[in-house]
Amino acid sequence: MDKKVAVLSAEPQPCARSKSHADLRAAFDVFFEAYAARDAERVAPFLHDDVVWTVSGPIEVLPFCGVHRGKADVLALIGRKVPAVLRVFSCVAEAIVVDGDQVAMLTRLSARRPADGRVISYRVANFFRFVEGKIIENLSLLDSFDAVEQVVGHPLTQPTLAEDGSLVPAISDLVSL
Repeated sequence: MDKKVAVLSAEPQPCARSKSHADLRAAFDVFFEAYAARDAERVAPFLHDDVVWTVSGPIEVLPFCGVHRGKADVLALIGRKVPAVLRVFSCVAEAIVVDGDQVAMLTRLSARRPADGRVISYRVANFFRFVEGKIIENLSLLDSFDAVEQVVGHPLTQPTLAEDGSLVPAISDLVSL
């Protein structure tokens, strides 16, 4: 099975590309520009009405995590829910892979907490699937351990081992994941 895959890098990739592959990549680049700017109005035309947008991570610390269903819910996520916790000021693609109707992307996200102005920076892997030229599914995998440490403002320590062999977490480090 011969799949055509393009990887975004500093060096051009020698690869025969189909028109549909080139179209998806061009459309994705326009989508990513709007998404990186967190411009819900410009993102809207790229979303399928039945889109499912899943953000992995601890909801107790990052309340925008979870499953978001439908275009309106995803636009509320981008336009209101995330900015209530983190004001994204930089979203840089480190790698993008296009394969058929799917796009995988690794980004470095930097944001400021509105509550205290502290800067948070972590990686996110996104896996997009397209139907009828629109995003029907996104799975965002956050480096949530790193993000949580930054949000709570201190390292999460490893639990200590009690005499009976059980694990004893430090009370200040209890985080529901």
